[in-house]
Amino acid sequence: MTVGLRSEAGVAGVAVPGPVLFARYAFPPNALGYCGPGDSHALLEYAAATTVDRGLVELAKAFEGAWPYLELIAAANGIRDPLDRAVVEAYWVGNALLDHVPTRLLAASLDDRFRRRAGRRWEKVLAPVGAGAVAHHNLHVLGVSPWIGLLRGGDVEPALTVLDQCRIREGRIESIDGDRALVRTRPLVWEDEVLRLGPAAVEPAVVAVDGLTLVDVAVGDWVALHWDWVCDRLDDRQRLALRRATAQILACCAPAGSTAANHP
Repeated sequence: MTVGLRSEAGVAGVAVPGPVLFARYAFPPNALGYCGPGDSHALLEYAAATTVDRGLVELAKAFEGAWPYLELIAAANGIRDPLDRAVVEAYWVGNALLDHVPTRLLAASLDDRFRRRAGRRWEKVLAPVGAGAVAHHNLHVLGVSPWIGLLRGGDVEPALTVLDQCRIREGRIESIDGDRALVRTRPLVWEDEVLRLGPAAVEPAVVAVDGLTLVDVAVGDWVALHWDWVCDRLDDRQRLALRRATAQILACCAPAGSTAANHP
């Protein structure tokens, strides 16, 4: 059973353009008002219609959190366009491009953007990079955000929910009912002051609104989740890349001497 609108780019095996892929992953937090420009419906329409024009490019540039990472990954790999599909995939899901971003360049980018905000916690922000974390969205969520006030402000559960929803995570669709689905995924847990992946659980997710969907899906599909939306289908290569990046980042964010069991 599939839902929403179908287009050529929604068919398995047909890759959508990089700007459209960016829109798929960037729309959920944008719709909640957390990042990016104010016109979230325009972003949804671009993602649903798989249309690429200058307007979509300008919307992407307005994401002050994500755009510098795209520029960094592209420059480190000799790619002129930050919205090249491989660059966009590297940031949101993971691929070999991340292995070619020098640690010093990632550290310099984070320094330029976050040192002042982190204050005395700056070394905690930098530590995962020194331990080998890559320029992935989940590094921003799990390695940067906790040290600028989300996780260690006293209230663990609300912050943990935000971190879990904000990261890109894989799941498998168990059922679809209209514009909602139930997806089995592994949530974050906070144990002994270490973030880990917990046992698999089922959570609700949005697959369409007002007839618009980010990607066509069916029961049994492996998908990527961002906030409460299904953003994309994942093939085996992408699933492994996302697992690898997430496990690596969780391990790099763990305190020295801890035994963070973050196995896929």
